[in-house]
Amino acid sequence: MAPRQRTPGADLLCGEVRTCLLPARQALDIRSAAQLLALRADERVLLSERPGLYARSPDTLTGVDCPLPSANGARVRAVGTVAARAALTEGRLLQTSARFRAPASGPDQRRPWGEYLVRPGVVEPLGKLPLEAVAQGVLDGALHGDLDVGVIADGLLTRLLRHPLLDQRPPFRSRPTRLRWVALPAGPGEGPTIERFTLAEDELRTVRLRVPEGTDGADLAVLCDDLALHDWLLTTVVRMFDGLRLGQGAAEDAGAVVRALRPAVDHLLHLWMPAARVAGDLAPLWDPLEERPGFSRQWRALVQRIRDQLTLHAIPSAHREVESVP
Repeated sequence: MAPRQRTPGADLLCGEVRTCLLPARQALDIRSAAQLLALRADERVLLSERPGLYARSPDTLTGVDCPLPSANGARVRAVGTVAARAALTEGRLLQTSARFRAPASGPDQRRPWGEYLVRPGVVEPLGKLPLEAVAQGVLDGALHGDLDVGVIADGLLTRLLRHPLLDQRPPFRSRPTRLRWVALPAGPGEGPTIERFTLAEDELRTVRLRVPEGTDGADLAVLCDDLALHDWLLTTVVRMFDGLRLGQGAAEDAGAVVRALRPAVDHLLHLWMPAARVAGDLAPLWDPLEERPGFSRQWRALVQRIRDQLTLHAIPSAHREVESVP
């Protein structure tokens, strides 16, 4: 295989996403979603009702002046701002994310803060950026003192979870997930591709992408939010089957199966809409995930399994009710 050609001077884009079930008994309506995500008084929350209820906060900025993560130990100081925002899907799934764009090179000396503030979401290195080392360092996880966008996403999530709108009574138990991503420059004439999608830990996923020069960082963040949301759905529904005693036949076992799987029907199955809000030029990035590991194929199998189990356990119950009628 010929070595990949790299676009000279292209940027590195990095980010991290948190996805969790909103801790509220009832899903939030559109008005409440806007209230929850009103992070800035000078900018409105983006609201959409098609193809489903969706709300996204305006960006907030965090100033940073610290080393970038690096896989080879290089100490590259960077200065600028990290952009963070939150999104709520169907009033039920909450996501927070943080991201930045790093140019291939920057000045040798630090600029005045005002020059960084006019470039929101850009973190500029002092000197040349070791692209591959920083990309791998971000995916491996920042060391103490390095720029850690996950901490910024976590901070925003903690802030939102304390909102008085939330009664802290989720309809079922679940665990949050993290998705950490980097996008390196594609070669000349190449389109966007996913080089690797990894289940790094129980709750951590990492994604390494290649994108053409000039790809919009906000659009890329929407794509990664979408990947994180659908991965959370798959992970959560798979976990609903953990520990279930299927095929045992006892009435108490049947009740446990229905109680465990019913929340998926009530709250999750209608949320599966891959790439519904992804920009057209980035939507093809979903294709390899549909081929392998096969996100939608696995989802359809899970949905059918849930419906089969609920139907199976409903039949004996209906039969007993008929028998009890004099």
